[in-house]
Amino acid sequence: METATIQERSIKKISGKLVKVMEDVSHIAKNGTNEFHKYQYATAADVLEKVNDSLCRNKICSLARAELVSLEHVVNARGNQEHLATVRMVIRLIDTESGEWVEIIGLGNGQDGGDKAVMKAETASIKYAYMMAFNISTGDDPEADSRTDQFTAAPAQVYPMSGARQAGSAGRNNLPVEDEAKSPSSRKGTAYACFDCGMRISEKVKSFSESRFGKPLCMDCQKNYASA
Repeated sequence: METATIQERSIKKISGKLVKVMEDVSHIAKNGTNEFHKYQYATAADVLEKVNDSLCRNKICSLARAELVSLEHVVNARGNQEHLATVRMVIRLIDTESGEWVEIIGLGNGQDGGDKAVMKAETASIKYAYMMAFNISTGDDPEADSRTDQFTAAPAQVYPMSGARQAGSAGRNNLPVEDEAKSPSSRKGTAYACFDCGMRISEKVKSFSESRFGKPLCMDCQKNYASA
């Protein structure tokens, strides 16, 4: 694909069309339900259907290119091994009338015990690429599927899969933060994260909070739960 920057070419015509798309998709109904955390969210199908309809009416073509950033083995709270994939999605939006184009980017994670981790990550990355690019309001926080929430409600061991390019583990709550340069057999310890705020906690704090609240919590979050 071409590598010219936006500053080197005109995007005046496609920009006007993208404003129309933003108007069309400014809000999307929440038709999905996360059964584990009990809240509604906009599904990928909801987002893609509405965005695609507006892109077609404005004669804008979309071409998606996915890159697998990382693929890891994780052991969930029940001791079962699953795959955790991170995908970077680049979507080129092309004005079929003027030839002008822009690119948008989204990142997504997907976790599954079978062969669907990459597909889940691709779905999440394309959904959030459009939501961020068009400022789509859904009224919900980023959602995980109910099954993933249920199986990862406590810290899980992470073991990178051979052959996959690794990415940092920042932002994945309840996964141990470990030295990726070490092999699983040479690791001497695991730092855990608070389920609610993501702050690092010691194994002692983790064990205490799990015995009292059923999940790993830092001291501040434990106080919040105790006073609730």
